[in-house]
Amino acid sequence: MSAGGSTKAILAALGANAGIAVAKFVGFLVTGSSSMLAESVHSVADTSNQGLLLLGQKTSQRRATKEHPFGFGRDRYFYSFIVALMLFSLGSVFALYEGIHKIGHPEPLTSPWVAVIILVLAIALESYSFYTAIVESRKIKGDATWWGFIRQSRTPELPVVLLEDAGALLGLVLALGGVGLTLATGEPVWDGIGTLCIGVLLGIIAIILIVEMKSLLIGEGATPAELAKIEDELATGKVQRIIHLRTQYLGPDELLVAAKIALRPGLPMEDVAQAIDDAEARVRNAVPAARLIYLEPDLYRTTVSTP
Repeated sequence: MSAGGSTKAILAALGANAGIAVAKFVGFLVTGSSSMLAESVHSVADTSNQGLLLLGQKTSQRRATKEHPFGFGRDRYFYSFIVALMLFSLGSVFALYEGIHKIGHPEPLTSPWVAVIILVLAIALESYSFYTAIVESRKIKGDATWWGFIRQSRTPELPVVLLEDAGALLGLVLALGGVGLTLATGEPVWDGIGTLCIGVLLGIIAIILIVEMKSLLIGEGATPAELAKIEDELATGKVQRIIHLRTQYLGPDELLVAAKIALRPGLPMEDVAQAIDDAEARVRNAVPAARLIYLEPDLYRTTVSTP
């Protein structure tokens, strides 16, 4: 699970969002549209978020220290969690506030066609960013559904960019709808309603990301498919059975595997050591992310119940 693909998606989103943010702010200053203002703040937040994701990728590459012997791989989870919080606070809460304010105190738009043109251009740019995220995600998604990929991916940046871009596209459509209805009906309250809808949308996406990133930050184990491969590779050769197995991702590219295994009785020490080395090699070959493997040989004991 190389960071290369996610970096490409982040850079595409960063470039698109930075350009869109400038255009939207110009549109807001010209039209006074609250939908444009909400979308402007949304794009600024998204641009900052891409910077945080890149920072997380950079800091996660630091070498392990005595204080952090397993390295800093979870930095990517931490910064992705911060991104989710920013999307909620700077995106959703602001849009909800602005939408409620504009519905209660609607103001006519000036030059609404400027907003329409900017929003259409923004949809084109955001579509490019979204397409890039989809292409890069497909490389590691496998047969999982998109929702399954978001729930199960241990690479945090791609689900974040996917949901951000999807939210941005839907938000642009909502903003375009609000401005369009205001232009068609002459009722500026539609602009406030569009802004309120953007806030609700961003809130839903932010909550999904907060839940998923919190789970990764606390520590998630191998996926069901990876776990099946690990069990298959361990329970073969001179290994009679797995007594118990624990896994946890220390970062998107590093899986910790710890297991107690039962070996054939009577093996000499040299054969025990070789059996453990062989089991580790098989697991690493089947699941490359399993870089840290700790195997403890033991005897399998069954408990006999007495009547």
